[in-house]
Amino acid sequence: PRVCVVGSGPAGFYTAQHILKHHGRALVDIYEKLPVPFGLVRFGVAPDHPEVKNVINTFTQTARSERCAYYGNVAVGRDVTVPELRQAYHAVVLSYGAEDSRVLGIPGENLPGVYSARAFVGWYNGLPENRDLKPDLSCETALILGHGNVALDIARILLSPLQLLRKTDITDSSLAALACSKVKRVWLVGRRGPLQVAFTIKELREMINLPGARAVLDPADFTGLENAVKDAPRPRKRLTELMIKTALEKPGGKAVEVQAGAAASREWGLKFQRSPQEVLPSADGRRPRGVRMALTRLEGSGDSAKAIPTGDVEELECGLVLSSIGYRSLPLDPAVPFDSQRGVIPNSSGRVQGVPGLYCSGWVKRGPTGVIITTMNDSFDTAQSVLEDLQGGVLDMSPSREGFGAVESILRSRGVRPVSFSDWEKIDAAEVARGRAAGKPREKIVDPAEMLRLIGH
Repeated sequence: PRVCVVGSGPAGFYTAQHILKHHGRALVDIYEKLPVPFGLVRFGVAPDHPEVKNVINTFTQTARSERCAYYGNVAVGRDVTVPELRQAYHAVVLSYGAEDSRVLGIPGENLPGVYSARAFVGWYNGLPENRDLKPDLSCETALILGHGNVALDIARILLSPLQLLRKTDITDSSLAALACSKVKRVWLVGRRGPLQVAFTIKELREMINLPGARAVLDPADFTGLENAVKDAPRPRKRLTELMIKTALEKPGGKAVEVQAGAAASREWGLKFQRSPQEVLPSADGRRPRGVRMALTRLEGSGDSAKAIPTGDVEELECGLVLSSIGYRSLPLDPAVPFDSQRGVIPNSSGRVQGVPGLYCSGWVKRGPTGVIITTMNDSFDTAQSVLEDLQGGVLDMSPSREGFGAVESILRSRGVRPVSFSDWEKIDAAEVARGRAAGKPREKIVDPAEMLRLIGH
């Protein structure tokens, strides 16, 4: 059986891995629109979290299998359509992730100085489409809307001492911009309360222990919460206890700060029960001067609590706004059903509704939530559906499916030259060599044209 996977992030690679492992004759081709593989492992994981990127070693083993092939620089939906892939393969799995951001839907969100978290993370991680972002970091206060891990990642990158970032694979140009940054205060604002934050304890602890930055949490936000979390699941309980402990700690009480000889010069804090209503422009309209917030009260409890506006408003001053309220998947091809309300492909255990032989895995299957391990389990689930359908005779196994042979002539007729995995390994080697010269694990190439020149395309 010839199977094709669209997207080379964790969802795509884990799906391919599971099919290859459990079907001794299956051939899997992975298509990726960028020349380089690994999706959000390369472009989403924070540069100072190298251990999370170790999954790349597993993905590389999969790509090097003689029954697996990688075709980068091929945009499915443009260079080749999904119906064309379905003609060429017995099964097609869409694992192309979430390439857009949820919008705030408020006045002022398109002002200069307002960025989506996705674009900002893409900028410091070398995602080609965000390489020219040039965020304005000349203000003292930044406001991040959202209480998830991505919001904490951004706060940490904005406030990290440069010597910590210099040892990572953060891009050269963003390092230069951060070196000139005036940002010394970051507020992370959420619509709901401390019991509904979406970040995890590891990320919070890192933020609390960030050298040269102190946490500003209002003890009043945490009154009575010890009782409320008594029966909460353990991760939620520990997370809340850490926030309470941090809120009650006296400033300057940390030995680290005493050693540094001065109090922390930078600070960050969490603000709760505030919902953005409008980004307010500066007098010249060139940047935000603040965000008008509706104060909210909570109805219900736990994860299902809803934030209801109280009618009161307040203005939070800032010169930089980052919206971290979630990623969003987009439809890829008119031939594929898409639920634009939920931003997913309608499916059952990864089988696309009403289209036999078409599957989906990862964020485009279940929505943009969870960490790499969540995506792994979800992708194994989809791969299992493919294997069951192959074994149960559900799929048309006619021998006329030529796989890449058929796709190659289509791509050639459209002037598209795919990038192979060994081509990627040349780009990889060049990045690592450039990084070594600068004392970093790698220096990412951010321009696809330069990547293609490097491999002689």
